[in-house]
Amino acid sequence: MTLPKGFLFSQSNLQDYVDCQRRFQLRYLDRLAWPAVEAEPFLDYERLVDQGLGFHKIVRQHLIGVPQQQVERSLGGDELMLQWWNNYLGSVKNGILQMIFTPGYERYEEITLSTPIAEYRLVAKYDLLILPPDGKMIIFDWKTSQKRPRHNWLEDRLQTHVYPFVLSHSAASLIGSVSPGPDQIEMIYWFTNYPEQPERFSYSQKAYLEDSKYLADLISLISKKTEKIFPLTPDVRRCLFCTYRSLCNRGVKPGELAHLEDWQEAGPSSGDVSIDYDQIGEIEF
Repeated sequence: MTLPKGFLFSQSNLQDYVDCQRRFQLRYLDRLAWPAVEAEPFLDYERLVDQGLGFHKIVRQHLIGVPQQQVERSLGGDELMLQWWNNYLGSVKNGILQMIFTPGYERYEEITLSTPIAEYRLVAKYDLLILPPDGKMIIFDWKTSQKRPRHNWLEDRLQTHVYPFVLSHSAASLIGSVSPGPDQIEMIYWFTNYPEQPERFSYSQKAYLEDSKYLADLISLISKKTEKIFPLTPDVRRCLFCTYRSLCNRGVKPGELAHLEDWQEAGPSSGDVSIDYDQIGEIEF
């Protein structure tokens, strides 16, 4: 199977490949919409998804100057959204988010950057970038999960690697000067339900070199796949909340929403992907 012309890789579709190669194929190559419920109760799940999107929207409104009172009126009495909003404002006033409005700090909200890699492009959409005057670059990502994820799980997610990697390559196009070194980049996950417990990941030259090889090799491996049908994940637990589970004969009944986040953290790591180095050879930048 050949990748479509101009196919863009991202942390989302790479993570799907790591989780299940067949899901990657169905979602991004076949573009198959499968009418299956991902989690039950469905309405509760749908509401949580909408609230997550809604939080990103109101934060962006606040960052571009929409008055606070107007943002609050748009919440329509949603108690959870109001709690998240108040947690955000509290952190802006007295927490880690103070730097957002610190004089002399530049910021870029909901910006997309990309970089060429292994004959394709790798894209990353950032919730917020902060540029202090000392030359550093700080990535903020909003997380609306009910539980606070484990550090090791976040550290292994491809987002934690793709975002600083892309930024280290493409920051020059944003700031109009030489990109900062990897050691100048930090990624911070900020949790709406745990505003005083952000998770911070400092990037480094060592991490950059490791990511360069891993991401290039992974993308090259995907681009050279020739199977008509990509293999299913060997871990059937991964199918419980997957839209395509019935198509793959991996069950019909969706998982329970209360167990969704535990299920997500129990998934395979990026290190579980077997890369055939004899097939793809050496990759240079």
